[in-house]
Amino acid sequence: MSRWWTETVAALGDVVPLPLAALILLAVALLVALGWYFFPAWVPRRLPRLSLPRLRRPRLPRFRLPRFRRRRRSRTDPPPVRLPAPRTPEPAPAGGLGSADRLAAEGRYAEAVRERLREMVRLLVLRQVVEPRPGLTVVELTEAAARTRPQVRPTLNAAGAIFSDLWYAQRPATAAHDRRMRELVTDLSRELTGEEPR
Repeated sequence: MSRWWTETVAALGDVVPLPLAALILLAVALLVALGWYFFPAWVPRRLPRLSLPRLRRPRLPRFRLPRFRRRRRSRTDPPPVRLPAPRTPEPAPAGGLGSADRLAAEGRYAEAVRERLREMVRLLVLRQVVEPRPGLTVVELTEAAARTRPQVRPTLNAAGAIFSDLWYAQRPATAAHDRRMRELVTDLSRELTGEEPR
């Protein structure tokens, strides 16, 4: 190893004087240090891309993991149903039909049921039976209303069951559902005010 190094240095010394070789090595080291310090400022932002032919990878079969069913709720547990937010009453159209009646006339019974449930929430809020709260569930609404007006519990339970069946159990809505919800709105108005809704 040492003999090879001595012969290499002697051969270079014959071609390039040692002071010049040391100066070249120092200049190379200085350039490397400057390049390292200012990296990547001197590197172009976009390097030319080599266009290589694209190789198609073979498709591997997909394996699906089995889905684990969630624990079924017992029949005593109330379903976590979110109520639609109560909206300000809409003016009735020229034909005299409300938004729920208009939806029912168009055959959109599930949306009509939702509007009738909103009407029930509005009745409870206007009569100050419950406070308007976003994200109120049917069960929470029933419990809050029954604390001050126990007679409304069966009506609200029946309305919540219809709403949950149509919007969460995805059962097909029919005119009978809308008719029953209309009766429940009438019952709730009678229980709260003693009058029929307009």
